[in-house]
Amino acid sequence: MTQAHPTHLRAAVCEVQLEQLDQGIGNLHGYQRALVVFRRRGSVVGQSWVVVKNGAIAPATLRAHIPATAWTVWTQLFSQEAPSAHPHTATVVVCTRDRTEELANCLPGLQRLAAQRYDVLVIDNAPSDDGTARLLQNYPMIRYLLEPRPGLDSARNLGLRSATGEIVAFTDDDAQIDAGWLKALLRNFDDPMVAVVTGITMPLELETDAQVWFEQTNGFGRGFERMQFDSTNKNPLAAGGVGAGVNMAIRRDLALNHIGLFDEALDCGTPSLTGGDQEFFFRTLDRGYRIVYEPAALVWHKHRREWDALRRTVYSYGAGVFAWWTRALLVEAEWTLLKNGPRWFWQHHIRQFIRACLRRPGHVPYDLALAELQGAISGPGRYLQARRWLRELPLQVKPLDVQSLASMPGRPGLPMASTHKHDYTETR
Repeated sequence: MTQAHPTHLRAAVCEVQLEQLDQGIGNLHGYQRALVVFRRRGSVVGQSWVVVKNGAIAPATLRAHIPATAWTVWTQLFSQEAPSAHPHTATVVVCTRDRTEELANCLPGLQRLAAQRYDVLVIDNAPSDDGTARLLQNYPMIRYLLEPRPGLDSARNLGLRSATGEIVAFTDDDAQIDAGWLKALLRNFDDPMVAVVTGITMPLELETDAQVWFEQTNGFGRGFERMQFDSTNKNPLAAGGVGAGVNMAIRRDLALNHIGLFDEALDCGTPSLTGGDQEFFFRTLDRGYRIVYEPAALVWHKHRREWDALRRTVYSYGAGVFAWWTRALLVEAEWTLLKNGPRWFWQHHIRQFIRACLRRPGHVPYDLALAELQGAISGPGRYLQARRWLRELPLQVKPLDVQSLASMPGRPGLPMASTHKHDYTETR
């Protein structure tokens, strides 16, 4: 069965301050609608899909959407953000692999943090060339480390081990950080039981059908209200709802000594495809620690532009969930998954696929529903395959020639991660 993917109008992504609504929004020629992000005193308080007329959005149109932000503004008015009694040191980590062009757009924001004397670190994960290392020559305030073992979680673990700050904040190479991002994350760590803080992620652009569909069905946003999670109000097996790895900060000591590092058999660059961040959030809650969702911590993410890339992404999300659930069953002895896993598979994947086949109103496109279903089916096997792959990996790794990188002019001594298998803490 084949089905052409539906076409949606591209949309402009605009920001507007509540204090400046009377100015409206202009320069939107070529767009018929826009995703408007409302901000108050710099913080995001809401968003709305708004019709564009004659290349602009009138002030009256913007004001008509203000009621949707009322609750968030109300809570901000009655919440006081006292300065931290014990300012936290931080390291910012970006893991990248063969995406020099995307990283080049991410680095200016990181450079501003480095200029504020924050420790900023780029982990180059099993690159096929020296493009990223050469790019980093232009940013001498940012540290560069090479991790030759493929896998996002291997790169994340190197970042945790190599950080100098007590808090390690992560973002992706295809994201751009907002000016107040890091400070908004850090102010939530005064509570010693808070192990992870996640933030809000908005789309950088919505120029293609794939980007619009991703934002509407798999977007990283978790709302505009600050929330605190622990095992009493959030099932650890539903930990994906607390945030995403593109925008998260971790208390380094707890990761190294209590929660455990990321499972290197999960996420990008491994047969498991995704799931590393969700599995880490699961163990955080399962160990009795707290996770805070802080919508004032904003990053902008560039979603995949092509439909085929969106389909692969949806497939990987389906695989990743069942991959990390397989780990939770085998390593953490979460026996409830024997009941809850099949139940979720039926209630979400099978029903979604049936709705797509029958073309029920509001259904997910058939090819995306099929891709997610196929990914979910493959997830357990992919995790087992990834564990075997990880054990064999040291014999397969062909590290980049670091001597040639270290000899590049203006870039002395590029450190390299060791090629032996990382230790992984699996305490309970």
